Amino acid sequence: MPRGDKSKYTDKQERKADHIAEGYEKRGVSEKEAERRAWATVNKDDGGGKKPGGSGRGKETGHPAAHKGGEIGGKASSSRSAAERSASAKKAAATRKRNAQQRAH
Repeated sequence: MPRGDKSKYTDKQERKADHIAEGYEKRGVSEKEAERRAWATVNKDDGGGKKPGGSGRGKETGHPAAHKGGEIGGKASSSRSAAERSASAKKAAATRKRNAQQRAH
């Protein structure tokens, strides 16, 4: 099986990769790079193709990439005072407002 051959992937894995690639493309990533990242994510989640053809196929994966978010966040915010967090939030809101005004013109 040559590199890049997707014959061992299930229909569900292919749909998943397409959906992930669409998300990257919406954020401005090139089509080729988006597809590369999408298949890398599917491989990380599922450990490669699931159709028969080798040892270790068909095991439960746990979907590591899908559950990674939120584990490491919040440390910076919790170590700052309420006044610092409030000032940061006000600054962010002002920036969003300014950017929205610029887009409107």
